[in-house]
Amino acid sequence: MTTKTINIIYWISTIIFAALMVFSAYAGLQPTPQAVQILHDGLGYPIYFIQYISYAKLLGAIAILIPGLNKTVKEWAYAGLFFDLAGAFYSGIAAGGKFDPIILTMFIWIIAGIVSYIFWHKKIRNKN
Repeated sequence: MTTKTINIIYWISTIIFAALMVFSAYAGLQPTPQAVQILHDGLGYPIYFIQYISYAKLLGAIAILIPGLNKTVKEWAYAGLFFDLAGAFYSGIAAGGKFDPIILTMFIWIIAGIVSYIFWHKKIRNKN
């Protein structure tokens, strides 16, 4: 695979992943009634957690978009975003008491994140 192809796949998947994470964080930055209904009423999270997790997702999305950012910071950003997705996936199943097929839409986020992460590492290897 050429360096140009790796860069294109990396940037497309990273922009999609970051955009999805920003989209999911937006309603919780100043918690909207819909965010409170889903995260507090539906999943049982405390209201203060909604804003915290939203800012964390926003910062993680920004971190993965900054070219040349310290590798350790990016690793932590990816880890945090994946922990958020894993927690959301589990919470959706645990709070409902059963598996709801709509939860499978989260795989769009997960796949975009995995592709971004893999191609970020390929990009680093090609650079060295």
